[in-house]
Amino acid sequence: MLEQTSIWSFPERGKWATHSGKYRGNWSPYIPRNLILRYSKPGDWVLDQFLGSGTTLVEAKLLNRNGIGIEINPKALSLSKTNISFHSNSKSQIFLRQGNATNLAFIKDNRIDFICTHPPYSNIISYSSDLAGDISLCNEKEFIIAIKKVAKESFRVLKNEKYCAVMIGDKRIHGNVIPLGFQLLTCFLEIGFVLKEIIIKVQHNCRATPKWQDKNKNFLMLTHEYIFVFYKPNI
Repeated sequence: MLEQTSIWSFPERGKWATHSGKYRGNWSPYIPRNLILRYSKPGDWVLDQFLGSGTTLVEAKLLNRNGIGIEINPKALSLSKTNISFHSNSKSQIFLRQGNATNLAFIKDNRIDFICTHPPYSNIISYSSDLAGDISLCNEKEFIIAIKKVAKESFRVLKNEKYCAVMIGDKRIHGNVIPLGFQLLTCFLEIGFVLKEIIIKVQHNCRATPKWQDKNKNFLMLTHEYIFVFYKPNI
C-alpha cells in the first residue's frame, strides 16, 4: 500500500532484494519505492545523482523503470554496481557513472522522467577524506552553494510537468539547529520548481541516538527528515 499521508514512518527499514542498512546514511527502500510508484510509470527514466549504495536504482529495477545513477565516490559506486547486479525479470536499463551532481552535462535537457535522490546532510557523515567535489565534506555554507548547482542541473535535465523528490535532514551546531532542509527547499524554489508536497519522515535506528539519549542536554533530539517533492512546470 502506498503511503496516504504526509507523515512517513518505517520502523523496519526493508531488507528485500539486495537492500541492507550497512551503508551508513542510506535511506529505507520503502521511501524510493513509494516515490517511484507515485510519481513515475514503467519504462520511465529515473535519476539518482547521489547514488550511494544504490537503493533507489535497485527499486527502479524491481519496478521496471530505467535508471541513471551518479556517484562521486568510487567505493560507493562499486558497491552500487554489486547491489544492482541481481537477477530480475525486469527489462530495465540501468546506467551507473562516476560524476558530480553539480554537473550533469552528459545528460541532455528535458530527458529525465523522475528524480529521486538523497544527498548527504552537509558534513554530518563524511563519505571520503579528501575527494574533490564530495559535498559530504562541505560546511553549511559550502553545502548550500553546491545544492544551488544541483537544483539548477535537476531543473535542466527533468522533463516539463515531471517531479523531483529529495530527502534532507537538518543538523545542529553547539546545540542550535542549522535548517539545511529549509535552505535546500529555498534553492529548488528559486530555480523554478513548484512545491508539490512536504513529507515528514520519522527517523528510526539512527546511530547517533544512543550517544545523546542518556546525556543531560538542553535541546531536543532531531528525529525527523524532510522529503520535498518538487514539480517542474511547463515552461
